[in-house]
Amino acid sequence: MTGQARPANPWHALWAMLVGFFMILVDSTIVAIANKPIMDALGTDYDGVIWVTSAYLLAYAVPLLVAGRLGDRFGPKNLYLIGLGVFTAASLWCGLAGSIEMLIAARVVQGLGAALLTPQTLSTITRLFPAARRGVAMSVWGATAGVATLVGPIAGGVLIDGLGWQWIFFVNVPIGIIGIGLAMWLVPSLPTERHDFDLLGVALSGLAMFFI
Repeated sequence: MTGQARPANPWHALWAMLVGFFMILVDSTIVAIANKPIMDALGTDYDGVIWVTSAYLLAYAVPLLVAGRLGDRFGPKNLYLIGLGVFTAASLWCGLAGSIEMLIAARVVQGLGAALLTPQTLSTITRLFPAARRGVAMSVWGATAGVATLVGPIAGGVLIDGLGWQWIFFVNVPIGIIGIGLAMWLVPSLPTERHDFDLLGVALSGLAMFFI
């Protein structure tokens, strides 16, 4: 088991990780109001464009079952950085997509990156903050999630009207790069431990969610 001592101010690490956490939750709602522009630009119907959102949510939800354990095994900071890097690169891919199939594929990759990232924020809170301050940190985490879901449609409307639907994805690139830099600087490496993975359970859960 390897790691380093708890930093003097764990809030620095939390604020750094909330940049990525906020961004991925905004992305879960921002696309909904872009359905019509995407349909017009990529020549698809509503049945096709609905998968732009559904593919992201499905690819986000299923890997969450193992992403937390991966963070325990390889370190929450490492998994957070990988997840944010994947999400940021996939955002660029989404903006450059020239067909609905390519956009859906890019959204799947986005969802996978988001799934790797999310559990690491909670893991960092529970492992960095002392019990007396953990409740406040969790409240900030929850408030960030709530605000993100409200900001998504508003930000999406502004970007679509001013720049075009591609910019609801392009805007993630500079934010993601800043988030990666902050995490590398402010988030400490924490102790790791081995875990077994219920791969059959993950496969069955993924199949069930797909049918739902």
